[in-house]
Amino acid sequence: MRILLVEDEKALAELVAARLKRDHFTVDISNDGEDGLDCALAGMYDLIILDIMLPHVDGITILKEVRKQDKEVKIIMLTAKAELEDKLLGFENGANDYVPKPFHIDELAARVNAQLCIAKAVENKLEYGDICLDYRASKLRCIKSGEDVGVNNKEFQLLEYLINNHDMILSRETIYDRIWGMDSEAVSNNLEAYMSFVRKKLKVIGSGVSIKTIRNMGYRLEYEV
Repeated sequence: MRILLVEDEKALAELVAARLKRDHFTVDISNDGEDGLDCALAGMYDLIILDIMLPHVDGITILKEVRKQDKEVKIIMLTAKAELEDKLLGFENGANDYVPKPFHIDELAARVNAQLCIAKAVENKLEYGDICLDYRASKLRCIKSGEDVGVNNKEFQLLEYLINNHDMILSRETIYDRIWGMDSEAVSNNLEAYMSFVRKKLKVIGSGVSIKTIRNMGYRLEYEV
């Protein structure tokens, strides 16, 4: 799942992003309200963490603009303002939660997970075919064979995205944008490399699930009993 963090305190933003990545989220950071608004309106995020006091464009304005076109994306307001009227203003304009500064990063992570819990399977596991993706243990397990294998962060995100969209053919560009997105360090052959890693791990655990390449279209997850 992909999160946008709009926060002008760069050190804080990096700390929050690092903590959320431990929960297998992809996190993009924007330190400016104008850039944050452009990113928020891109329609590629499951959740937005939004500071109110930002340079150029304030958080409430961003919140209002996002809600004009997207009623579903989860938005957590993150701000030094803790007064009741400020909280009410955020909620009235469509915020899902409100976290005043200072805060404990683990509490923010818990609130993020609570907002996105609907997208996660019961007991922090996601299943498809004969495979089970374990959020807590960061492991991929074959239900049929009982074998499991560890998966790193990008492998986990790739599997999660494929499982959640198993009935669709996903283009290379769509997958790449979803998993790597604004990551400036990513290179164009990353997707093929991670597809290869995941395919090997599916084979190692003896799963009937496979990632099929659909010529000139993309990839699709399939299960053969």
